[in-house]
Amino acid sequence: MKNKTVLVTGSASGIGKAAAELFAQNGANVVVSDVQAEAGKAVIDQIIKNGGKAAFFRAEVSKPEDMEALVDFAVKTYGRLDIAVNNAGIGGEQNPIADMSIEGWNKVIAVNLSSVFYGMKYQIAAMLKTGGGSIVNISSILGSVGFGNAAAYTAAKHALIGLTQTAALEYSAMNIRTNAVGPGFIETPLLSGLDAEMKKGLISLHPIGRLGKSEEVAELIYWLGSDKSSFVTGSYYPIDGGYLSR
Repeated sequence: MKNKTVLVTGSASGIGKAAAELFAQNGANVVVSDVQAEAGKAVIDQIIKNGGKAAFFRAEVSKPEDMEALVDFAVKTYGRLDIAVNNAGIGGEQNPIADMSIEGWNKVIAVNLSSVFYGMKYQIAAMLKTGGGSIVNISSILGSVGFGNAAAYTAAKHALIGLTQTAALEYSAMNIRTNAVGPGFIETPLLSGLDAEMKKGLISLHPIGRLGKSEEVAELIYWLGSDKSSFVTGSYYPIDGGYLSR
């Protein structure tokens, strides 16, 4: 990872934070991005304290101009963009389809799907200028199965896999690999509002008998970003403690 530049959206906490820290530990220049500026800056402070290189840029992923500015910042700061991890996302409104608000649908699609298109549009353009790169899009186990009261989230995560595969078809020959990761339920701030009974129910859906850890997902993201996975593109990798095997 030495001299490589990595951009991670939604990296003030959870999976994004763990991925940013892992890339930095292995010598990459890391651009941490999130809407939570204070928490994001705390992440880069810790990376720098541990001897790594990192910079923070606040971006709202649902705004195309912010995604363009984020990529520009990465290139201006470190000279190039080699790896992009499109991780930012929200759970959104939880209602059955007939009761879901139009606003709730649009917000989830904007943050979880449109943002990745915006990101890839500018990330790919930057990577083409320096000979290639690797893009890792964070989908979900709900990218391949349904889940009640989460229509927008499930639809966005399904679509993200199709977007990933299309990018692989279009740009793999130009040395830009694009893959998707499908985490199961992970111990992140997204689940912080669950009561003990709800959490117990989620755990029961994972044959491994527990929820996942952000650091475990980060290891898969790191591998897909690195040259170790040089023949891997257009793929979707669940990391779910057996959830999809049920």
